[in-house]
Amino acid sequence: MAAVLKLDQFNLLDDGECDSRIIAAKQILGDRLCVLGHHYQRDEVFRHADFTGDSLKLSRLAADTTAEFIVFCGVHFMAEVADIVTGGSRKVILPDLAAGCSMADMANLIKVRKCWSELSTVLEPDEQVTPVTYINSAADLKGFCGEHGGIVCTSSNARAVLEWSFARREKVLFFPDQHLGRNTAIDMGIGLDEMVVWDFTQPMGGATPEQIRKAKMILWKGFCSVHQMFKPLHIEQFRARVPQGQVISHPENAFEVCQQSDFVGSTEYILRTVRASAAGSHWLVGTELNLVNRLAEEMRPQGVTVEFMSPTVSMCSTMFRTDPQHLAWCLDNLVGGTVVNRIRVPEAVATPARLALDLMLEVVD
Repeated sequence: MAAVLKLDQFNLLDDGECDSRIIAAKQILGDRLCVLGHHYQRDEVFRHADFTGDSLKLSRLAADTTAEFIVFCGVHFMAEVADIVTGGSRKVILPDLAAGCSMADMANLIKVRKCWSELSTVLEPDEQVTPVTYINSAADLKGFCGEHGGIVCTSSNARAVLEWSFARREKVLFFPDQHLGRNTAIDMGIGLDEMVVWDFTQPMGGATPEQIRKAKMILWKGFCSVHQMFKPLHIEQFRARVPQGQVISHPENAFEVCQQSDFVGSTEYILRTVRASAAGSHWLVGTELNLVNRLAEEMRPQGVTVEFMSPTVSMCSTMFRTDPQHLAWCLDNLVGGTVVNRIRVPEAVATPARLALDLMLEVVD
């Protein structure tokens, strides 16, 4: 068995040396390797991705690749999805196991099962409620949805998934991000008075039986730490300064921010919309800093101005954990015949989770 190269020795390398090692390793591994990079990834790593995209796009790419190794430059739940959709037939690697998601951590299987049990004291959840988990969640929550007739969604397809869900049952339990659920439901004509927030720290989610019976949307009290930085005041100040400017926001933003935006959509939607704009356009963008900075650089030669919405730095700190040192370490080990940081989802979890993910892909095809 090949010796494992220690991460400590890579942590001492500068980015330039890591770049050289990454490029060399990719050339050696060739078609056996596929490096996926999420839009929020730092530039020093993003440049080495064979394919880039949001969660939905990368899920599809993971399912379609024939590479032996998938190195996922993203966060833990993304690598889990890649392992689930490939049925364990590919070796999925997460360069830094500490790259997680604070939003995903706000909902876990114990809390969701407790919620389901408490809902059963008011109604029949398996007959009246479709559980919908945002793809930004742990594999066992996707498995929970698969076991209870539920489904997964992304920010790209949330509306289609909710329409499918409401065609089957009268209510939706949406976790872990309340904002994506609320903003999507509002766009579908569901009123705020038909929604209730489930506070998982409170008995019965802090809701009354009457509120639960009335609600069409039961929204988990979760959020993205990046998108909560953006405020309506930022938009008001931009419009005062740039009256002809346009505002585009991710649906993980608060309701008030999305309501004041001209466009709301996923990271892929944001990229498509801004890239299609005419010279002279001026955009305020409410999503993660790395993506906005790259988009600003890309559009500058075309006469399009792109600004980050918050006056303070707002990047995905857990995504940022994946650095050139971790990527070089993973790839050099692969060249040496050793797989490090492989992500494996137990089949007892993967099977129902795959059912919920396959439903999502069927709904949006």
